[in-house]
Amino acid sequence: MSQELLAIIEQIEREKGIKKEIMLEAVESALLSAAKRVIDLKPDEQFRVEIDRVTGEIRAFRNEEPVTNIDFGRIAASTARQVIIQKMREAEKDVVFSEFQNRVGEIVSGTVYRFEKGNIIVDLLGKAEGILIKREQSPAEDFKQGQRIRAYVVEVKKDVKGPQIILSRAHPNLVKELFELEVPEIYEGIVEIKAISRQAGERTKIAVSSKNDKVDSVGACVGMRGNRVRNIVNELQGEKIDIVRYNDDVREYIKAALSPAKVSEIKLDKEKMKASVVVDDDQLSLSIGKHGQNVRLASRLVGWELDIRTKSMIAAEALGGVGEKKAAPEAKVEEKAAEKPKKAKKEAAKKTVKKAGKKKEAASLEGLSGVGDKIIASLEKAGIKSIDDILKAKVEGLMEIKGIGEKKAQKIIAEAKKLS
Repeated sequence: MSQELLAIIEQIEREKGIKKEIMLEAVESALLSAAKRVIDLKPDEQFRVEIDRVTGEIRAFRNEEPVTNIDFGRIAASTARQVIIQKMREAEKDVVFSEFQNRVGEIVSGTVYRFEKGNIIVDLLGKAEGILIKREQSPAEDFKQGQRIRAYVVEVKKDVKGPQIILSRAHPNLVKELFELEVPEIYEGIVEIKAISRQAGERTKIAVSSKNDKVDSVGACVGMRGNRVRNIVNELQGEKIDIVRYNDDVREYIKAALSPAKVSEIKLDKEKMKASVVVDDDQLSLSIGKHGQNVRLASRLVGWELDIRTKSMIAAEALGGVGEKKAAPEAKVEEKAAEKPKKAKKEAAKKTVKKAGKKKEAASLEGLSGVGDKIIASLEKAGIKSIDDILKAKVEGLMEIKGIGEKKAQKIIAEAKKLS
């Protein structure tokens, strides 16, 4: 039994990574409890059991005197087996927890094992199971059972059933880690990732800089004929990636972050960390992006609030200001005009439909009942300028605009349908 016990423990150490000493101490403790049940001990007597680490021989001592009348062969057979199984399970959990705790912030590989209430359970190469919860999944991705998957380790928690490994496919650092794996210059520290902003499944912006003047940071990330960045795009199932050159000059950095749009002028408010960006009229929709995506990601990337306006918008505001000064003597007349109900203005806007041949153009946003001027301004800033634009954006698109919640979005859609 002694040699057999050592052989089993050594095999477990090799296969499971559980230290031999931990297993032996557990068996000694179990044997001590079992032995105390078959011998009569006085309260002041000391009793211990030890296993020889070389021969595997089991010995017992009462007050440091050897005890020879205990049949450890019979006791040890069942006790050792139970202890080893229990300790092996506990130690396996500890080994898995320790291994994956050290891998938080890294990418791990596995296969899709099963689906559970919208969550994806991932088999991490037989070592453990990870969970890809719904909010950490990319909306553009659809996995099948048995499919290979790579995910970012967000967190590892201790649980009664074992370590809970939280994975993510939506975390911005997933893209960062993929670039480190794909671009040797980043792994070696020659090219540095300065910032990253991401809308999972749609677009990521990443800012990079080079510590070596001879190495082009953007070129290194793109790779020969775009191979490196293409591999990452394929891994993310078609998500677009903008690689931006980092610049200490905030103005140049903002210009790069807003690409592919071209910026004409930038004014900075350093105290409020706010930048007023001026673009040509034909660059407005490009700079804002679909549902405000481009400007939102650029703002996160540079860490500044970006306010985008066109030259014509600024000119109109300036003319409006001059008009107010000239009309000062006639303030009373203007006050009376301003008292006209907004409701009448909106009713009139509903009836205003421009005709071009037999086709109708979309009604003005001002025709929307129950929608204030601030919301209309926010819609226009996001590139939504007509009733058709609202219907195309749907509830999800409107909810991305600041100040518009789900109920408000549903109401706007309902009003837009009345005018369509």
